[in-house]
Amino acid sequence: MSIKKETSNKKISNFDSKEIISYAEIKATNMTEMSWNDSVKTVLSVCCDSPTLFPEIKSWSSNEDYITKWLKKYFGGYNNRPSKRISKKIGTVSDDIIDTIISDRLPTLSTDSINHIKYAHRLCMSAENILGLLLEEYLAEKLSSYGWQCAWGATMNKIDFCTEKGDLLQIKSGSGTENSSGVSTRKDTKIKKWHRFNAKNGSHCWSKLNELIGCSDLSEQDYAAFVRKTIANNPGAFYVENSNYWQ
Repeated sequence: MSIKKETSNKKISNFDSKEIISYAEIKATNMTEMSWNDSVKTVLSVCCDSPTLFPEIKSWSSNEDYITKWLKKYFGGYNNRPSKRISKKIGTVSDDIIDTIISDRLPTLSTDSINHIKYAHRLCMSAENILGLLLEEYLAEKLSSYGWQCAWGATMNKIDFCTEKGDLLQIKSGSGTENSSGVSTRKDTKIKKWHRFNAKNGSHCWSKLNELIGCSDLSEQDYAAFVRKTIANNPGAFYVENSNYWQ
């Protein structure tokens, strides 16, 4: 494997695909938190075939170092999926001026009512923090039997799923959440795009994904059942503050 020194957030280059795959397999096999399998092999192979799909990674010194950190990203994402993760507390506190704004506009609200509103908002923020992760894990379970593998840990540039043939899929939990870089990545490519929820009218778009994948068993009801089961089995995936009114 050729060595290329890097000091910034650049991508891997000047490599031999077979050597990369061989090195990654040996590296993953020797690391306890990793397990080499067809899924990670597929994602890495597709990246090797289309190097622009490799994500930027900070502070790597050689191609071997880049692949080692790439593997840690992949398995870090997989091992931190909602069914296994313990979510961290919200890292911000509520701004007191919010109380003033609400009370001035709705003076009949008591201090206790305003506190309820603020804690409800923080509950929603906590839930929103795992929306994308829940959808990713659900689809990873469902789509693998159709040949689609999840690029856990953002190990493909703006791509969430791929097949060994090089088919690419971007997913979003809701419409209107894609930034300009996501659009630019898909420009002049055959990347498929899908979002679950239409924020303008409240509809769900599972029929479109069923059509894209060639299946018929994806639905909002099935996804909701997965979410309920995941949270019931691992409550820590959804962080709730100890001081919350409903705790």
